[in-house]
Amino acid sequence: MFAAVTAASRGCDVTLLEKNEKLGKKIYITGKGRCNLCNDVNADDYIKNVVSNPRFLYSSINTFSPEDTQKFFSEHGLRLKIERGGRVFPYSDKASDVTRTLEKVLRENGVKILLNTPVKSLIIESGVIRGAIIGDGTEIKSDSVIVCTGGISYPLTGSTGDGYAFARAAGHSIIPLRPALTGIELRGDSFFPLQGLSLKNVMASVYDGDKKIFDKFGEMLFTHYGVSGPIILSCSSIINRTDVARLTLCIDLKPALDEKTLDSRLVREFTANSGKHITAVMRTLVPHSLGKPLLNAAGISESTNCSETTREQRLKLVYALKHFTFKIKGLRPIEEGIVTAGGVCVKEVNPKTMESRLVKGLFFAGEVLDIDCFTGGFNLQAAFSTGCLAGLNA
Repeated sequence: MFAAVTAASRGCDVTLLEKNEKLGKKIYITGKGRCNLCNDVNADDYIKNVVSNPRFLYSSINTFSPEDTQKFFSEHGLRLKIERGGRVFPYSDKASDVTRTLEKVLRENGVKILLNTPVKSLIIESGVIRGAIIGDGTEIKSDSVIVCTGGISYPLTGSTGDGYAFARAAGHSIIPLRPALTGIELRGDSFFPLQGLSLKNVMASVYDGDKKIFDKFGEMLFTHYGVSGPIILSCSSIINRTDVARLTLCIDLKPALDEKTLDSRLVREFTANSGKHITAVMRTLVPHSLGKPLLNAAGISESTNCSETTREQRLKLVYALKHFTFKIKGLRPIEEGIVTAGGVCVKEVNPKTMESRLVKGLFFAGEVLDIDCFTGGFNLQAAFSTGCLAGLNA
């Protein structure tokens, strides 16, 4: 949509081919239906939130920045608000208002919109794009084609990998596809009693043997398969290029306290509750459902009296609180990933124009490319910025 808006606003005759029955189907489910459309950061800070091929996005993000995104939507009548972490949402909290705004601008600029129109293939002659063939066999001739088909996450929204087939047919390489911004499955059943537990202000770290490969502070959630939530989603985008099954997830439940300070607090708590079972102290430290698993990890019985707790047991409990550890089984299926990692190899695309280096007049934008970002509006910004650059140059 944004590529079409940009090209049409420069006086081009633009036709938008949409396989779905309505525009922007994937926008409706972003931000839990609220649409976190960008993040209120400058270009440099934006690049820090790009996981794959950040340098490739320099030109597009400087051509159309997060500030430009906010300005565009505001000028076209969409009232915005900025929430924690710089996340920008429509003031109405309705993703449909974002789609409605884009659709309005498309029509104002004379874009011809063909719904329920899947593309079968591209028309390429002697290394030059000539158009596309749609589902009923009709040829639509054009001087340029921009492929903006997304990845393969949430296929019910139409993201079924069509763009990768078009790119391959044009001679492009496809970097292996992986889930990004998705939940992490854990081994065993020790997390079962924790299902539904939400944790705030914790530090999640991932280890490959003794080597820490990721850590992030924030919120997370235990689920029926393992863990999810903001810091876990970010983690998945970092580890999806490794042998995930050999990794370990470590949760620091008290990141604000070092082990010595935490031990001093336990001493005070045990002294103040000397006549009670240790479970009474655990309730002051962590949510109720965490008490038993932590005591098990420390090798302490729930019936132990605070006054009977040894120094060795106390230090083991300190360790358990700072290193609540699980073996990782794998990532959730790619269909559940918020975005798809991998895609059209960016070495074969000009970052200053988004044009294919292999086929003249063929452009790519958005998630179909091998680019993905952390959660927080950064992936939609990549779509707007690359779409803008492709639209300008097409």
